[in-house]
Amino acid sequence: MRKELQTNLQFVDVLNEWDPFHLKNGDYDTEIADTIQAVHELNDPSKLAKRIQAIYEFSFEKIIPMNSCLKVAEELLMIKENESCSL
Repeated sequence: MRKELQTNLQFVDVLNEWDPFHLKNGDYDTEIADTIQAVHELNDPSKLAKRIQAIYEFSFEKIIPMNSCLKVAEELLMIKENESCSL
């Protein structure tokens, strides 16, 4: 369980650094929670990217370019993969 918490904190760091709308003060708590949930459910980068795009679009009524969503999706899935591979 502790390992999963550590992984989730890594996800939070990546998503806060991403800051797709340049808010600077990181008002993405709801979106980050929803995105982390999606990361645990999905393993396909393009499906995760679409879900991330939809999550942020729902909240901010702005569309993030798919290539940006895909880049962050791949980064999140890499963290997830590393977590599942380590003992």
